[in-house]
Amino acid sequence: MKLGYSKPLYILPFDHRHSYGAEVFGFHEPMSPEQTAVVAESKQVIYEGYKLAVSQGAPVDKSGILVDEEFGAAVLRDARQQGYIVAMPTEKSGQHEFDFEYGDQFGAHVDEFDPTFTKVLVRYNPASDKELNARQLERLKRLSDYLHERGRLYMFEMLVPAEPDQLEACGGQKQYDDQVRPGLMVQAIREIQDAGVEPDVWKIEGLDRREDCVNIVEAARRGGREHVGCIVLGRGESEQKVVEWLQTAADVPGFIGFAVGRSTFLQTIVDFRAGKLDKEASARQIAERFLNWIEIFETARDKQLIAGGSRGA
Repeated sequence: MKLGYSKPLYILPFDHRHSYGAEVFGFHEPMSPEQTAVVAESKQVIYEGYKLAVSQGAPVDKSGILVDEEFGAAVLRDARQQGYIVAMPTEKSGQHEFDFEYGDQFGAHVDEFDPTFTKVLVRYNPASDKELNARQLERLKRLSDYLHERGRLYMFEMLVPAEPDQLEACGGQKQYDDQVRPGLMVQAIREIQDAGVEPDVWKIEGLDRREDCVNIVEAARRGGREHVGCIVLGRGESEQKVVEWLQTAADVPGFIGFAVGRSTFLQTIVDFRAGKLDKEASARQIAERFLNWIEIFETARDKQLIAGGSRGA
């Protein structure tokens, strides 16, 4: 099985767990069975939004969901039965250092739910504690080897949070995001690859400049990895910012899609929780937003393809 995934990929991610339970519902770990059921119900509502989007034209061979086992086991099972593209996380929620949610049993859980993609969320700054990074890389390589030995696809969500001295040196978070983070992301991808960790798809924080997106793709696809894909994530940002990131990424070959979650469903679920929306209205809102992201990305990508064809003529 060759490394990579280069087909279009539009993901509705709702694998948020501890932060989601606290932010939307005010629930904290450990949750009671009743609280767990409330969170699980909300994930079913989000899933209904995805299914409605499919019925309204979201391409089933290009779109999919990312949902966790803890609150979304029923969704995972149904989505696989329906033939949807499904991604499932393996990381323990709510901690800075990557570790497996189910310890050494991670493989059994992957095999049980049989997702299209097995996903990790990793915070990796090349300037962070070297021992911490080494521990993370060892675990991530174990998963990489496990998945590729079995012909499974590996989705790698990489966040590069600033170290305090980096923030101080550049003058703040915005300056870090604009001036420092893009270069660190390229360095991080290279270090992760050099450790033997081989994602098929990189899930990447939004970037404002096209040249930064180009550099990310070049790193992701270096050294014979030409089929590896990148998707841009939404970071819970405003609609305007998400649109900018989608349009910037879509203009770069190698960025095959997106994973936009909280910007798609969070306010809807807050309103559902408050009794302002019923399940049907909530699903309609979520479907509408998700379809809108697809249209924005595909329109920008098609412009790039036309422009590229014109340049080559």
